[in-house]
Amino acid sequence: MDLGLKDRVYIVTGGTRGLGMAAARELVADGARVVISGRSEKSVAAAEAELGPGQAVGVVADNADTATPDRLIAAARNAFKRLDGVLISVGGPPAGTSDTIDDDQWRAAFESVFLGAVRLSRAVAAELDEGGAIGFVLSSSVYEPIPGLAISNALRPGLAGYAKNLANELGPRGIRVVGLVPAHIETDRARELEARSGDPDATRERATARVPLRRYGTPDEFGRSAAFLLSPAASYLTGVMLSIDGGVRKGF
Repeated sequence: MDLGLKDRVYIVTGGTRGLGMAAARELVADGARVVISGRSEKSVAAAEAELGPGQAVGVVADNADTATPDRLIAAARNAFKRLDGVLISVGGPPAGTSDTIDDDQWRAAFESVFLGAVRLSRAVAAELDEGGAIGFVLSSSVYEPIPGLAISNALRPGLAGYAKNLANELGPRGIRVVGLVPAHIETDRARELEARSGDPDATRERATARVPLRRYGTPDEFGRSAAFLLSPAASYLTGVMLSIDGGVRKGF
């Protein structure tokens, strides 16, 4: 199936590792070019090299920085002369319960996870033409609180609501907005959370037993879903929140 991605250009934040990198890799594999961002020069350079010369441009940037949207958009325009969409991904906020997280952690997470995503989507929307796409990488905490992740449980549902609202606002311009809701994907974040339990093997076993497919998903499986949703092949999908979780979510 031709996704129609050849020569299209996407910004992928958090694109140097994890789910962001997986999405960038699949976009490039189908002919797109990407501007990837990360917070360290070393990781940005490594990701840019892996994705290939002429296919990716890396930018050291933090989603919480108010200058980041303009820098990423300028990088796309300067390197590839166009912009067709964005996938907004940011690392998971600090784990902890509501009584252990202080105000500074809440503020930092809000700036990065929520306001940074809103700011970037707003800036990119102003640049997109009909056929453009904006994607948000969310979390299963959109639907149900995850024990020990108070910040994610508070911010991700709000961001999903914003994404749904944005889909309604941008639809008349032919711009689509989608949410990706991963769970039980084999990433460093998943392993980090399992390690916090004190018995990662048992935690993994219990989690896997709850997944109808009886396994964790791979980053590549997430990346292919992201590439499809951002592509012209998904041209009548907007406002959707796609669960990429092996069937673990039991509701319709």
